[in-house]
Amino acid sequence: MSRKGKVLVAMSGGIDSTITALMLNDQGYEVVGITMKTWDYATSGGGKKETGCCNIDSFNDARMAAVQHGFPHYILDIRDEFGDFVIDNFVDEYLAGRTPNPCVMCNTHIKWRALLKRADALGCDYIATGHYANIHQHHNGRYYISKGADELKDQSYVLWGLQQDLLSRTLLPLGTYEKTQIRQMAMDYGYPELAKKSESYEICFVPDNDYRGFLKRKVEGLEERVTGGNFVDKTGKVLGRHKGYPFYTIGQRKGLDITFGKPVYVTNIIPETNTVMLGDEEDLNRQEMVVSKINWLKYDGITDGMEALTRIRYKDKGALANLYNHPNGVQARFYHYAKGIAPGQSAVFYEGDDVIGGGIIQRG
Repeated sequence: MSRKGKVLVAMSGGIDSTITALMLNDQGYEVVGITMKTWDYATSGGGKKETGCCNIDSFNDARMAAVQHGFPHYILDIRDEFGDFVIDNFVDEYLAGRTPNPCVMCNTHIKWRALLKRADALGCDYIATGHYANIHQHHNGRYYISKGADELKDQSYVLWGLQQDLLSRTLLPLGTYEKTQIRQMAMDYGYPELAKKSESYEICFVPDNDYRGFLKRKVEGLEERVTGGNFVDKTGKVLGRHKGYPFYTIGQRKGLDITFGKPVYVTNIIPETNTVMLGDEEDLNRQEMVVSKINWLKYDGITDGMEALTRIRYKDKGALANLYNHPNGVQARFYHYAKGIAPGQSAVFYEGDDVIGGGIIQRG
């Protein structure tokens, strides 16, 4: 047993997780690699081959790196666990007129729990992933996420849901590095193909990036049920017909198939009446929102009025807001307007670079 401990590393076959495993191996940890199969695209009825983390080439790449560096590697099939929760949630949220974030749901409820379960079975002290974020322990004893050093790659936003027992046993070695450094490490380790490998930002179970087609295939008769609802303005005036409310998201401007001689945006979705509301960009402005399903990280709660930089989407730079306790979780009141608050997306609260907590936007 290594004096640093034994660590189970999630290896997708991509550059970040591979370098994570090799770094920890060099640092003296006893590394065990594991590749999780979450989805096979053929079962969705799509016409495109598997891409990203769930294809045989990725499995082989991960295994090859483990073999070359002398540590074991396993493949873990979690398709049932993944499908029951992540995909059902994805479909249900769109049918409820909300915009889900499946990567957050997967991290929070599936991947980390599956990793920790197998880590315990294999006698591992830690689990590790290739996310660009950091984990610290506050003097109050609580573990929390903070932003990664690479501002463009920072993934703290998608990790807000990790609970204390998971954070206390997680290693994130890439958090203090920039992506350019990781690419150079891949070259230095003798993996030039990894250093040049393009990255996929698609949802793993929608590799053709056509979530509307995915919904149609998953929900029998969906298109017939929702086609032909009304586009309306904020006064309720009918502007035209749309293709079905689940196929639109708050803030959407392109792909509306309706023209007014000026940009218009989806400002509200009303599933009960199959109605999609359109408006000007300023109609997306909101000064407050309610966030539910809260997970606190740095502190075990907030005092009313606490100030936090609040991000409402992955690439959002964030806006200052005061946070207040609310019967359904937290009410955030922005100093200035926030644009395009979408129910179903994550809201993440920051104190400097540190994640205070996060939750799911209930309403704007």
